[in-house]
Amino acid sequence: MFMKNGICVWFLRLVFLATLLVVAKPALAVLGGSVDSVNSDRKALVASRGSVTVHDGYQVQEIGSDAVTIREYISPSGVVFAIAWNGIAVPDLTTLLGSYANDYETALRQTPRKPGRRLRQIKTDQVVVEKWGHMRNLQGRAYTLALIPQGVSIDEIK
Repeated sequence: MFMKNGICVWFLRLVFLATLLVVAKPALAVLGGSVDSVNSDRKALVASRGSVTVHDGYQVQEIGSDAVTIREYISPSGVVFAIAWNGIAVPDLTTLLGSYANDYETALRQTPRKPGRRLRQIKTDQVVVEKWGHMRNLQGRAYTLALIPQGVSIDEIK
Protein backbone atom coordinates (compact mmCIF):
# COMPACT_ATOMS: atom_id res chain seq x y z
CA MET A 1 0.00 0.00 0.00
CA PHE A 2 2.77 2.42 -0.85
CA MET A 3 2.62 5.23 -3.40
CA LYS A 4 5.34 6.05 -5.93
CA ASN A 5 7.31 8.27 -3.57
CA GLY A 6 7.16 5.84 -0.63
CA ILE A 7 4.53 7.59 1.53
CA CYS A 8 1.96 5.25 3.02
CA VAL A 9 -1.69 5.75 2.14
CA TRP A 10 -2.62 5.56 5.81
CA PHE A 11 -0.22 8.40 6.55
CA LEU A 12 -1.90 10.60 3.92
CA ARG A 13 -5.29 9.79 5.44
CA LEU A 14 -3.99 10.71 8.87
CA VAL A 15 -2.67 14.05 7.60
CA PHE A 16 -6.00 14.75 5.86
CA LEU A 17 -8.00 14.04 9.03
CA ALA A 18 -5.66 16.17 11.14
CA THR A 19 -6.06 19.04 8.69
CA LEU A 20 -9.84 18.78 8.91
CA LEU A 21 -9.71 18.96 12.68
CA VAL A 22 -7.50 22.05 12.66
CA VAL A 23 -9.49 23.92 9.99
CA ALA A 24 -13.02 23.00 11.12
CA LYS A 25 -14.97 25.71 12.95
CA PRO A 26 -17.03 24.91 16.01
CA ALA A 27 -20.77 24.64 15.46
CA LEU A 28 -22.63 27.73 16.59
CA ALA A 29 -26.18 28.33 17.68
CA VAL A 30 -27.66 29.72 14.56
CA LEU A 31 -30.98 31.12 13.58
CA GLY A 32 -33.29 28.14 13.30
CA GLY A 33 -30.81 25.96 15.20
CA SER A 34 -31.11 24.13 18.50
CA VAL A 35 -30.68 25.59 21.98
CA ASP A 36 -28.04 22.93 22.64
CA SER A 37 -25.52 24.81 20.51
CA VAL A 38 -25.56 28.04 22.56
CA ASN A 39 -22.54 26.78 24.52
CA SER A 40 -20.67 26.43 21.23
CA ASP A 41 -21.29 30.14 20.60
CA ARG A 42 -19.88 31.01 23.98
CA LYS A 43 -16.73 28.97 23.38
CA ALA A 44 -16.23 30.27 19.82
CA LEU A 45 -16.52 33.89 20.95
CA VAL A 46 -14.35 33.25 24.01
CA ALA A 47 -17.29 34.71 25.85
CA SER A 48 -18.78 34.29 29.25
CA ARG A 49 -22.23 32.99 29.82
CA GLY A 50 -24.60 35.73 30.79
CA SER A 51 -28.09 35.66 32.13
CA VAL A 52 -30.92 33.36 31.12
CA THR A 53 -34.23 35.18 31.23
CA VAL A 54 -37.55 33.38 30.96
CA HIS A 55 -40.40 35.29 29.34
CA ASP A 56 -43.94 34.29 28.47
CA GLY A 57 -43.50 32.09 25.38
CA TYR A 58 -39.69 32.13 25.09
CA GLN A 59 -36.38 32.44 26.90
CA VAL A 60 -33.32 34.60 26.21
CA GLN A 61 -29.79 33.29 26.72
CA GLU A 62 -27.07 35.91 26.76
CA ILE A 63 -23.37 35.49 26.06
CA GLY A 64 -20.81 38.25 26.14
CA SER A 65 -17.25 38.94 25.08
CA ASP A 66 -15.12 42.08 25.23
CA ALA A 67 -16.49 43.20 21.86
CA VAL A 68 -20.14 42.14 21.73
CA THR A 69 -23.07 40.81 23.73
CA ILE A 70 -25.36 38.39 21.89
CA ARG A 71 -28.85 37.46 23.02
CA GLU A 72 -30.35 34.30 21.56
CA TYR A 73 -34.13 34.02 21.69
CA ILE A 74 -35.32 30.46 22.12
CA SER A 75 -38.83 29.11 21.62
CA PRO A 76 -40.44 26.58 24.00
CA SER A 77 -39.59 23.88 21.42
CA GLY A 78 -35.86 24.72 21.80
CA VAL A 79 -35.35 26.51 18.46
CA VAL A 80 -33.43 29.80 18.14
CA PHE A 81 -35.96 32.11 16.46
CA ALA A 82 -34.07 35.40 16.83
CA ILE A 83 -30.68 36.84 17.65
CA ALA A 84 -29.90 40.36 18.89
CA TRP A 85 -26.55 41.99 19.61
CA ASN A 86 -24.88 45.16 20.82
CA GLY A 87 -21.27 46.15 21.29
CA ILE A 88 -18.28 47.71 19.62
CA ALA A 89 -18.37 45.21 16.74
CA VAL A 90 -20.99 43.40 14.69
CA PRO A 91 -20.75 39.62 15.14
CA ASP A 92 -20.11 37.34 12.17
CA LEU A 93 -23.61 37.30 10.69
CA THR A 94 -22.71 34.65 8.15
CA THR A 95 -22.14 32.24 11.01
CA LEU A 96 -25.08 33.35 13.15
CA LEU A 97 -27.58 33.25 10.28
CA GLY A 98 -26.67 29.69 9.34
CA SER A 99 -28.83 28.45 6.46
CA TYR A 100 -30.29 31.94 6.02
CA ALA A 101 -26.89 33.51 5.32
CA ASN A 102 -26.98 33.10 1.52
CA ASP A 103 -30.41 34.74 1.27
CA TYR A 104 -29.17 37.59 3.46
CA GLU A 105 -25.96 38.10 1.45
CA THR A 106 -27.91 38.16 -1.83
CA ALA A 107 -30.46 40.67 -0.49
CA LEU A 108 -27.68 42.80 1.01
CA ARG A 109 -25.96 43.13 -2.38
CA GLN A 110 -29.27 44.10 -4.01
CA THR A 111 -30.26 46.70 -1.40
CA PRO A 112 -28.80 50.14 -2.08
CA ARG A 113 -27.30 51.92 0.89
CA LYS A 114 -29.01 55.22 1.65
CA PRO A 115 -26.64 58.00 2.76
CA GLY A 116 -27.21 59.36 6.24
CA ARG A 117 -29.37 56.47 7.38
CA ARG A 118 -28.36 54.81 10.60
CA LEU A 119 -30.87 51.95 10.36
CA ARG A 120 -30.30 49.31 7.72
CA GLN A 121 -32.96 46.68 7.23
CA ILE A 122 -32.54 43.71 4.92
CA LYS A 123 -35.62 41.57 4.32
CA THR A 124 -35.91 38.31 2.47
CA ASP A 125 -38.79 35.85 2.28
CA GLN A 126 -37.25 33.96 5.21
CA VAL A 127 -35.18 36.31 7.37
CA VAL A 128 -35.08 39.93 8.51
CA VAL A 129 -31.79 41.53 9.59
CA GLU A 130 -31.67 45.03 11.07
CA LYS A 131 -28.50 46.92 12.02
CA TRP A 132 -28.18 50.36 13.57
CA GLY A 133 -26.02 52.43 15.89
CA HIS A 134 -22.78 54.32 15.71
CA MET A 135 -19.13 53.73 16.49
CA ARG A 136 -18.68 51.81 19.78
CA ASN A 137 -22.44 51.22 20.02
CA LEU A 138 -23.42 48.88 17.20
CA GLN A 139 -26.70 47.06 17.57
CA GLY A 140 -28.90 44.77 15.58
CA ARG A 141 -31.20 41.83 15.40
CA ALA A 142 -32.06 39.00 13.07
CA TYR A 143 -35.21 36.95 13.13
CA THR A 144 -37.33 34.56 11.12
CA LEU A 145 -41.03 35.40 11.13
CA ALA A 146 -41.99 31.77 10.57
CA LEU A 147 -40.20 30.69 13.78
CA ILE A 148 -41.43 33.40 16.17
CA PRO A 149 -43.72 31.75 18.75
CA GLN A 150 -47.39 32.65 18.84
CA GLY A 151 -48.01 35.75 20.99
CA VAL A 152 -44.41 37.04 20.85
CA SER A 153 -44.01 40.53 19.39
CA ILE A 154 -41.07 41.51 17.16
CA ASP A 155 -40.59 44.51 19.46
CA GLU A 156 -39.51 42.12 22.24
CA ILE A 157 -36.39 41.20 20.22
CA LYS A 158 -33.80 43.74 21.33
